[in-house]
Amino acid sequence: MSLNLDSAAVAFTFKGGMLPMTVMELSSADPERIRLQLAGKLSQAPAFFQHTPVVLSVEKLNEPHLALERICAVCRDHKLLPVAVRGGTEPVRQSAWALGLGWFPPVEEGRTRALESVDRTPVHEVTDEDAARQNEPSDAPALGTRLFRGTVRSGQQVSASEGDLVVIGAVNAGAEVLAAGSIHVYGALRGRALAGIHGNIQAGIYCRELEAELLSVAGNYKRMEDIDSQLLGRPTEVHFTNEQLEIKPLG
Repeated sequence: MSLNLDSAAVAFTFKGGMLPMTVMELSSADPERIRLQLAGKLSQAPAFFQHTPVVLSVEKLNEPHLALERICAVCRDHKLLPVAVRGGTEPVRQSAWALGLGWFPPVEEGRTRALESVDRTPVHEVTDEDAARQNEPSDAPALGTRLFRGTVRSGQQVSASEGDLVVIGAVNAGAEVLAAGSIHVYGALRGRALAGIHGNIQAGIYCRELEAELLSVAGNYKRMEDIDSQLLGRPTEVHFTNEQLEIKPLG
């Protein structure tokens, strides 16, 4: 019996798009050095290492024959998922394809920006004037809060390793905010927000406009496609409740 392709249901559609992706830029080809650094990073922010897809950038390496399979294994051991390689020699490209990875050509000099770590200034409180201007979604944060004024740009990372993080502005797509405690965004949240990165399940995420690529509390996460579309674009709060992330309108 032949299949009438004209009448068959469409099985897929190709679409162009720009997906949020973390680039892991390698400055060493030694898998053991990479393992040691990843272990340290994992202890600092375990919520980030939750099956995060990464592109391995080897543009800074001068290694014609890279131990790519071992490097990928190290990444997977630490819950990172290599999906592609950027740059490298022809043998590196062939190795990537053999491992089932994609390959991207190196980018032009000056077209990329390293993931920036923004200086963090401790503050005692957010003033009433600031809160009123930004339509404060919750009570003023406690002592030890880290405050960032302005827009967190694509490619930037702002973190608070010991307390809450308050962003007086927006978080753009491709940006990342992390906190040991809760995250308060007095603007649009379009990037990645990871609260309770040391395992604090009491942490929460609060924002004035939800368009997040990823939300995480104590390692429990949801991506944009998992969020109820009726909550997008609205003031929202996120908590870990009943063994799952609860996302609901703020107020």
